Amino acid sequence: MDMKPIGKVLCATGVVAGLLAFFWKDDFNPESLSGARVLVTGASAGIGEQIAYHYARFGAEIVLTARREAVLQKVMEKCLALGAKKISYIPADMSSPSVPEKVVQFAVQKLGGLDYLVLNHIGTNRFQMWTGDVEYTGWLMQVRLPSSPGTMPTPFTTSYSATKFALDGFFSSLRHELIMQKKNVSVTLCILGLIDTDSALENIRGKVHLSASPAPEAALAIIRGGATRVPEVFYPWWLQQLCCFWALFPSSGNQVLRTFYNYTSP
Repeated sequence: MDMKPIGKVLCATGVVAGLLAFFWKDDFNPESLSGARVLVTGASAGIGEQIAYHYARFGAEIVLTARREAVLQKVMEKCLALGAKKISYIPADMSSPSVPEKVVQFAVQKLGGLDYLVLNHIGTNRFQMWTGDVEYTGWLMQVRLPSSPGTMPTPFTTSYSATKFALDGFFSSLRHELIMQKKNVSVTLCILGLIDTDSALENIRGKVHLSASPAPEAALAIIRGGATRVPEVFYPWWLQQLCCFWALFPSSGNQVLRTFYNYTSP
């Protein structure tokens, strides 16, 4: 009995992924992050908080930023206990146009330069059907530029997906320009699935049929990707296969994608 086209594609993708995993050489060296100068945005909770802890364990010098000063202080104290060589924080709201530059200047002043800039701030996401709120979309775009990219549109994230696709284009183009100018600066885009942060789980409750992946592992995948200067990081691993399948067969891919979501028409 012949396999259906979708089955063939998934099988072929799985074989390719298996071969890549077998032959892939892991160039990540944790010791390379000892003394690295790092700025982490959105560091008070979720993935950003876990990123800060990993960098601290590796002995990095860190500047943290987020809106909540009291929480940032607690994260800073834990980072020191975990082994951060140097750490400081600056409370900041990245939705203000003038704030990002001030945050970077603060970090450069404190650390004497930057080796890694981890842009993790995302703004408040409304996990719901599009209601025509253009003002919210504009605000979210401002908050998320820069932040993480998008590769595949998903339900209940109209404004969020719009900003992510724009960011993908921005940073992918910037990478080209940096390479053409022979600048020793790499850009790593992180494409993440559902992560078990408190805010994410609250937003998707009753709406998504997916198991959430652990935030500490997602944070480590991001750090490894940046340290090895790879263009893209997909976490969890199967997300790359899903994105490839959607790119090759968007109609079938969209049908598969919608099966993960629960929606009852009003």
